[in-house]
Amino acid sequence: MIVVNRVSKSYGDVKAVDHVSLESSVGESTVILGPSGSGKTTLLRLIAGLEMPDDGEIYIAGELASKVGWAIAPHQRGLGFIFQTSALWPHMTVAQNIMFGLYGMPKHKARSRLQKLLERTSLTGLERRYPHQLSGGEARRVALARTLAPQPKGLLMDEPLINVDMELKDRLLSLIKQEVLQTKACMIYVTHDADEAKQVSECVLMLRNGRFEA
Repeated sequence: MIVVNRVSKSYGDVKAVDHVSLESSVGESTVILGPSGSGKTTLLRLIAGLEMPDDGEIYIAGELASKVGWAIAPHQRGLGFIFQTSALWPHMTVAQNIMFGLYGMPKHKARSRLQKLLERTSLTGLERRYPHQLSGGEARRVALARTLAPQPKGLLMDEPLINVDMELKDRLLSLIKQEVLQTKACMIYVTHDADEAKQVSECVLMLRNGRFEA
């Protein structure tokens, strides 16, 4: 479970997140919908531990993860996070990027997981390519596969399907929902697309000017 309790974050005179609270339970998908500049990305970065709150607390799996002046490091939160940019490691191939989160898993299981995700994200045949050899949509799909690979118990998705065509987007949304169901993860999914939001979850929260609308 992810719990955000009256969290705020400002950059100078701009209040990006203004006393926001939300709960995302095990096996639940929560969509945050809103225009650019509404605070969606900042909220995800706060949950991920990439930003520290000016006010409020964040709890992950019942444990305090962030408060004013203190935060657990991002890699210790057990969360998978897809950024607005693909953020792939440039020195790694597609396969190496996806396999990164499977370190420590038996090799045969890791290879099986890799092959399944390559197939489901339509990346089969691109395993040996490097990020600079990929299109924007291909890079986004690699980022998605890399995030899903270790089956984290919490997923933070920031516009994960930008530059993906509509037909493939429907298939990837199906994959994301299936993974959440199978792993009983809690997911917070950010988008500005109302149609996409409805496909992901019935639980849609509208964020404007750093606050959720009633």
